[in-house]
Amino acid sequence: MAIKNPNPVDIYVGSRVRLQRLIKQMSQDKLGAALGVTFQQVQKYERGANRVSASRLWGMAEVLDVPIEFFFDGIKNKENAIGLADGEETPMVYDFINSADGAQLASAYSRITDPKVRRQVLQLVRTLSDVENEDTEE
Repeated sequence: MAIKNPNPVDIYVGSRVRLQRLIKQMSQDKLGAALGVTFQQVQKYERGANRVSASRLWGMAEVLDVPIEFFFDGIKNKENAIGLADGEETPMVYDFINSADGAQLASAYSRITDPKVRRQVLQLVRTLSDVENEDTEE
């Protein structure tokens, strides 16, 4: 019996569920309880291992306070979902936004309305990463 791989669209939708859950600083337990499922089921949804039904997606949108379209933002077609990574390698941005720190940083940064302050934050992060790289090269 062949092992069936998750559909790339299901993986993409699951990653968007995880992203919004992390931005909301909500645990898998809490999301699962609000949806009437276990945290293990939420994990399967987030990995794309289990498909999210229309009614469950509606519930997720309500609990996570996003429109249904949020789960499909950035995906134009199935090929775009497949193109999220080349081979087994995941893009740096995808890894970043799916980490708890990355999601919180992105959320906080997006709430900064002053473009000058946003540029200063970006410059700070660049400077810190340059210093860290210099330290590891020595």
